[in-house]
Amino acid sequence: PYVAQPVLAPQLTGEASKPLTARYCFKANLWLFIFGFIGNYWYTHYFYSVLKAEYTMPSWDFNGVPIPMYLATHFYFIFYHTLSNCVLRKVYTTYQASSARTLFVVALILAMSYFTAFMETLTISGFPCYRFEDRHMAYTLGSAFYAIYFIVSFPVFYRLDEDPKAAHFTLFQTFFEAMGSGMVVLCLLDFVRVGLGQDFTLRLDRPCKLDPSRTCAPFKRC
Repeated sequence: PYVAQPVLAPQLTGEASKPLTARYCFKANLWLFIFGFIGNYWYTHYFYSVLKAEYTMPSWDFNGVPIPMYLATHFYFIFYHTLSNCVLRKVYTTYQASSARTLFVVALILAMSYFTAFMETLTISGFPCYRFEDRHMAYTLGSAFYAIYFIVSFPVFYRLDEDPKAAHFTLFQTFFEAMGSGMVVLCLLDFVRVGLGQDFTLRLDRPCKLDPSRTCAPFKRC
């Protein structure tokens, strides 16, 4: 529904009269698809290397990541960023600009980022085909590690066509803001990895591809 809405139901966001590429809903989908793609293509390997995470279900892969995860991430991220936008917009429209508001926004983004990351980590723990070597570390360090995504993306995504007095984002600007956000997160994740003294390994084959016994039940091999 989220992906089809810019084409099939632009009236839901009051944009039926605008060209497709000028619609906020289209640009929001583009921004989050790019960011989510980078997350799966690159960041997942940090979870493999640092947190010893592992997908064990049968799937065709792209760069060692199950293809369905690229699609699922998009819908998760749309939900998260829609909620974060609502919260940030409420703060910015309720309180006057001040250093106190800035500090509150920073604290709020940090709190929302960790809460979002922790809740996803907690809820996905019931999925038998995604496992960690150390589940406690996944809940604590892993949530903080994952929160880095949102510490960057929540405030940057909020900027997209938010200021009614400013010119709306072009597709070019939308593309490069998403790409730039992705690079910032990549650097931060790598700084954490280096700080923890962990090597980074990028493998095209998941462990369950090489050892079928690691495949989650009821499947025989991934």
